Amino acid sequence: MFKKLTKFIVNQMDPSKELVPVESIADNEHFRPLYLLKKKSKPKTVFHRAPYYQQTGFTLDDVLLPGEDGKSKETLHQESSQFTLTKVSADQADGGLSISFDPANVELKGGASLSKEFSITPQKKSISLQSLEALRREREINMDHSFIRQLRRTDIKLYVVTEILEASEEAVYKESTKADRGFKAKFYATLCAKSNTEDKKSIVIPKGCTLAFRTIPLHIRDGAWDLDYFPAEAVRKQAYVADGPSAGKLGQVMTEVQYSCRIFSELSPDLLLIMLNTIKAVMRDKNLLQELSQKMEEVPEQNDGYELNTESPDLKDLFNILQHSPRDRLLQLAEGITYVLDALHELTEDQLELLLESLERKIVSQQLNLVANLLEHDLDKGKETFLVDARLLSFQHKEEEMLTIALVELSGVQLQEDGSAVPRDKPFEAMAALFVALYALNFLNGMYLALPRELLCKVV
Repeated sequence: MFKKLTKFIVNQMDPSKELVPVESIADNEHFRPLYLLKKKSKPKTVFHRAPYYQQTGFTLDDVLLPGEDGKSKETLHQESSQFTLTKVSADQADGGLSISFDPANVELKGGASLSKEFSITPQKKSISLQSLEALRREREINMDHSFIRQLRRTDIKLYVVTEILEASEEAVYKESTKADRGFKAKFYATLCAKSNTEDKKSIVIPKGCTLAFRTIPLHIRDGAWDLDYFPAEAVRKQAYVADGPSAGKLGQVMTEVQYSCRIFSELSPDLLLIMLNTIKAVMRDKNLLQELSQKMEEVPEQNDGYELNTESPDLKDLFNILQHSPRDRLLQLAEGITYVLDALHELTEDQLELLLESLERKIVSQQLNLVANLLEHDLDKGKETFLVDARLLSFQHKEEEMLTIALVELSGVQLQEDGSAVPRDKPFEAMAALFVALYALNFLNGMYLALPRELLCKVV
């Protein structure tokens, strides 16, 4: 819930995407001004355009030698300001959107099924770059600091937080899933394991909680340090980009997922089954999902002697296979698995449950085709209604149709039974993550060519 809230606020307040949303409320204190971060090695993806940062637990002040006058970070000039953002729109299809910041009041209703409410006053705090430059001239890096000594033995790049967006007052974010008609109400009640037709969730955002941040690269050499005010734009790997015209956003997603999961086509049916069972297990257990993600991210950073150990029986079969794989094959497997897990991280817990149910009902292939059809449209353009192929909403059982509608709505596109669709809140990234999850589950389940020929021709 916190992750959805921070992404929503950044989308509204920072269309240029320079601010990075904080994804976990438990970690928000590690993204304050002057905290040091390191970037994870994995690249940006179509479903997660912000860089992946990891906390170090240290601030810039922690690793600097004392100044002649004892000057520390507390003397740096900090700028602070609150923002007012107002957006009001009415949409009969999804109930409308009303936003007003400072204070911010948001009510978002998706049909009769989804509502979100929060009132928050976001405040921007930033460190003056002039203050940082003066600090750079006055204080050197403590090269004897244990963190700096270890850092010098790696290729890890450091970043310093220079600006944050924080909650200036305590706020409550509420979300509810509600159905008010016939079968759909019954379906949601079953999904939520409740006797009523409403599932309510809430989270308290404490005062001073960091919602988003901005960084600047930090370079260290022999005690001196520099700030990279004009970092070169990172160039993505282009090896997987197909030549010729592509089917817009769908083409971007398809080329990326095919490249990132390319190793899957070389796996035996037995190994595909092991991977499928492992992915299903982590979809049911958030802690297990976190453990597998961490282990796979560590693989490229370790030498050949790295051991994949776990206490979980759900991971042991996969780890045993990976442990005995040649290094080049292991790296590709870790890359593909990490990519799929990153997509799963973008989905809600309800969506993970719906995907597991979809696997049992053997409807993942049809859902994949439906999401591919949605991605052919510019989902971030606005809230214009468009039509999808009605055949893709025709399932053998009514429960399967409603399950699929709920799955897609949770990624930000409201579907009607007549085949009309309405995007909400620029849902391309959320829909791309759903596509990747469906593609991987479908492939691991042995369904290699789920997409119809006319779609494949557009992206190959």
